[in-house]
Amino acid sequence: MLLAQISDLHLDGSERATRRAVRVMDHLRALPRPVDALLVTGDIADHGAEAEYEEAARILAAPFPVLPCPGNHDVRPAYRKAFLGEAPDAGPVNRVHHIAGAAILMCDSTIPGRDEGRLDEQTLAWIDTTLAGLPQGTRALIAFHQPPVELHHPLPDSGMLERPGDLAALLRAHPRVAAVLTGHAHTAAASTFAGLPLIVGPAITWTLRMPWEGDRAADRDQPPGLAFHVLGDDGRLTTHYRVVI
Repeated sequence: MLLAQISDLHLDGSERATRRAVRVMDHLRALPRPVDALLVTGDIADHGAEAEYEEAARILAAPFPVLPCPGNHDVRPAYRKAFLGEAPDAGPVNRVHHIAGAAILMCDSTIPGRDEGRLDEQTLAWIDTTLAGLPQGTRALIAFHQPPVELHHPLPDSGMLERPGDLAALLRAHPRVAAVLTGHAHTAAASTFAGLPLIVGPAITWTLRMPWEGDRAADRDQPPGLAFHVLGDDGRLTTHYRVVI
């Protein structure tokens, strides 16, 4: 299974944000081999306005499945109404997608009005039930917005996933999960969580400068980035990062 991942588009109606998102989507549509699905790990809109989600729906339209989850800049009712075409409910937006024999759980880790994330009791129960109900032998990936570990920069580390031990305990009970995928940090990163690969997707809008790279956090001159994930028959996830010039 071949997946692409993009994150943190922060569409705000500006020409710059639109141009960067369109550039990446044009690149993905032109690949000689199409991806099996595209994961969009949050902060699709910058202000959570319906017009931003309407633009996102146009930009992200593709001949392959597009699997989103919300981020801390997203607003659930507008996200549901203008992006998903659903009733504007304020509850968590959790979805499971079955792609090429694997299950991809796109989870809502947002806390309305806050940058920090949390998988609430409803979402944790949904993850548990969904994983338990998968056919035997089905591999799974779990994706959400805020990373559950420190990335060694004060900006993302001040808004990481709260109570990560709740998720870690759940993952230990479900060994079918191959990896955890997140966004939020605006930097391509790889770590581990609960004994699993933790892959952080790069941002479309700007790239995070790490402390050893300079004092200003946002590098707006770097090109937008994306990740390609290959889930092999052996359950191993391999990730390749790219920038789109």
